[in-house]
Amino acid sequence: MFLAKIYVTYKPSILDPQGEVIKSALHRLDYTDVNSVMQGKYFEIKLEAKDQRTAAKEIEEFSDELLINVNMETFTYKLSEISSVEE
Repeated sequence: MFLAKIYVTYKPSILDPQGEVIKSALHRLDYTDVNSVMQGKYFEIKLEAKDQRTAAKEIEEFSDELLINVNMETFTYKLSEISSVEE
């Protein structure tokens, strides 16, 4: 069994409106040293696959198909093998 930790963010060329709002709020709270804020989505998905390569392929496929807007967002992930006892 594998655990995928998937991080979704806007592509660098896309304005992150929520990140900008958060940055402005931090500046109003006198955290003026904050340069930028990137807001995103986070998923933890457990999957059973025969090996790590197969799990990675599935993650890449379903992330592109369902979890992200391919025009505006990108993703990275960390994949680790877990025992079924950790459920």
